[in-house]
Amino acid sequence: MTKPKTSFWIISVVALLWNLMGVNQYLLMAFKSDSVRSGLTPERLALLDATPSWSTAAFAIAVFAATIGCIALLIRKKIAYSFFVISFLGIIVQNIDAFMRFKIREFNSFELVMTIMIPVIGLFLIWYSKNAIKKEWLK
Repeated sequence: MTKPKTSFWIISVVALLWNLMGVNQYLLMAFKSDSVRSGLTPERLALLDATPSWSTAAFAIAVFAATIGCIALLIRKKIAYSFFVISFLGIIVQNIDAFMRFKIREFNSFELVMTIMIPVIGLFLIWYSKNAIKKEWLK
């Protein structure tokens, strides 16, 4: 096994922190915390309450699989790649729900950026872990 560059550790830690923020968002949304509910308009609150369980499950799969993938990166295990693929599938399923229930023009700037950025980061982590395997940074 080859020793990874410093950038590997930085990317792995930043990705873990990013995905832990995703886990936090999932927990806030799944348990419909007061902090989330208080910041929503009545229309958005109705959409949150109408979120189908399969979408919530996809959200959970996406964030928890990616978090486990990041931990696997940090302990230099090839299984990280598989977890990132599973996570990306969860992202796609969750986005299907978002696009079915929202019109893209109804997204505020932050929602639009996140809707684009999350799958891009997911794809990056798939590519990065595959590249780390090729460079023999993971076993």
